[in-house]
Amino acid sequence: MPPPDTIAARRNEPTQKRPPTRRGRKAFTSATAALRNLWRRLTSMHTALVLLFLLTIAALPGALLPQWSTSRVNTSKYIADHPEIGPWLNRLGFFNVFSSPWFAAVYLLLFISLIGCVTPRSREILRQIRRGPPATAPRNLSRLPHHEALTAVGDAAHAGERIRGRLRRTGIGGWRTAMRHEPDGTVIVAAEKGYLRDVGNLVFHISLLALLLSTSVGSLFGYEGSVIITAGSGFCASSPIAYDDFRPGSMVNATTTTPFCVDVDAFHATYTEGGQATSFQADIRFQDGAALGTDTWQRRALEVNDPIRFSGDRLYLMGHGYTPTFRITYPNGAVRNYQQPFLPSDSLFTSEGAVKVTDPPGYPRDQLLKNQLAIVGVFAPTALLAGGVLSSGYPSQLSPGVAVDIYRGDLGMSTGRPQSVFAIDNTQVARGLLVKKAHAVLAPGQSTTLTDGTRITFTGAKEFVSLQTSYDPAQGWALVSVLFMIAGLMASLLIKRRRVWYRIRPEPAPPADPAGSLVIEVGGLARTDQAGYGREFPSLVALAEDPSSVSGRRPAAAVKGQ
Repeated sequence: MPPPDTIAARRNEPTQKRPPTRRGRKAFTSATAALRNLWRRLTSMHTALVLLFLLTIAALPGALLPQWSTSRVNTSKYIADHPEIGPWLNRLGFFNVFSSPWFAAVYLLLFISLIGCVTPRSREILRQIRRGPPATAPRNLSRLPHHEALTAVGDAAHAGERIRGRLRRTGIGGWRTAMRHEPDGTVIVAAEKGYLRDVGNLVFHISLLALLLSTSVGSLFGYEGSVIITAGSGFCASSPIAYDDFRPGSMVNATTTTPFCVDVDAFHATYTEGGQATSFQADIRFQDGAALGTDTWQRRALEVNDPIRFSGDRLYLMGHGYTPTFRITYPNGAVRNYQQPFLPSDSLFTSEGAVKVTDPPGYPRDQLLKNQLAIVGVFAPTALLAGGVLSSGYPSQLSPGVAVDIYRGDLGMSTGRPQSVFAIDNTQVARGLLVKKAHAVLAPGQSTTLTDGTRITFTGAKEFVSLQTSYDPAQGWALVSVLFMIAGLMASLLIKRRRVWYRIRPEPAPPADPAGSLVIEVGGLARTDQAGYGREFPSLVALAEDPSSVSGRRPAAAVKGQ
């Protein structure tokens, strides 16, 4: 047993780290190799194309299904009409595709894959452009797809310089050339053209990256808001609350939106005899900036795809419809007018909606909820009644009419449950809290009277317009990216990259011809396909000819046999 002082000394010695075991090093190496292989697969062009295809497939539901971001009414109606599959599609994000996690995952993977593809490719193209064409030539030019041989007299070096100079002056941008002198006196001139093909391909992918980035910036820092305005009334975008529907980006401060005011004076639409729309136009007045709150208005005819632009925002005309108007005369003699936009359900503007009266006059507070009114029904600008069903025969107001059901009771507005402005809460009807009191089909000026003396008169209809405000700070960059994508794609499709070599070999000069003779072989190789040369190769062969010294052309087989 060692003495006590030795044991104490060993306890005070610093602990040394054990070297990693062979198993630990192997596990680390395997993990590193797996990550490296995963990165290589992710950043390959094949993976980028697959992800681009998946992104296209993932975007299809956004085009085929209604989206919460564009129409909350249509989306709610779709879910209600498809009670089995609708809620599941909603849970999976198919009604909010472009903000769903799975779409963002594919989008992010495609972005990373393109960066991994473009970065090394950019370095390689820059290296090739800087290096120029290789000065060496294939050993046997006759095996190339394009080959020709000719004989001439003169000096090989002089002939090489002459050919090189002609190549540089040939075509748009000329050829990039390199010349090499072999020990046996042979001169090789190498030339290459069509670098813009690879540059165009690179520009296309970089522009695609820029487009993806611009779209991301727009979704993060942009916003959209929509509102329905009946002709003769207006709207002021003082805050997001003023909109019927407001969709801010993730990084948007809702208090920094652009304020403006719009008044809709009138709406005009023209149709063919078959009811097809030919033009829409809204006559509006608007003010923004320093003109807000003053009597200064700018007038404009707002049309589809022709927005008003102010302070970075764009105001679009998205749609239109009809707003039926009603006059209700209450038992106590009070008369009030009501109007509510109805939602079009077909191309002839058969429309559905509801007018909700939450504060009927003449009732004490404790009886108010029991005497609320709802006018629910269908409006037709050109009424056709067949089998008790009202529909529209033409989109213009030729003979308007409504088919309405009158309900009295608690509308359920105080329960806190969200309700559509175009329909009543049917759970209130099922519970007996909202009771149907009358049904009527009315033309303008006609009335129906309830048992308590309340008279509802249909007074006509006005037209409404649906406006959308859109702000996208990266819209200009997206446009530039698309233009560069088109330019890069055209360059990569139309420009052909090709190479040509000239091997100028001197032959021993006979005593009778001290100037010496030359054998010039020309070989061409298109980096894409044979169409890369076409009729260009004979002109390249002609560059090697010197009218004052050419002896003639040799068959390729004769040169090959030498």
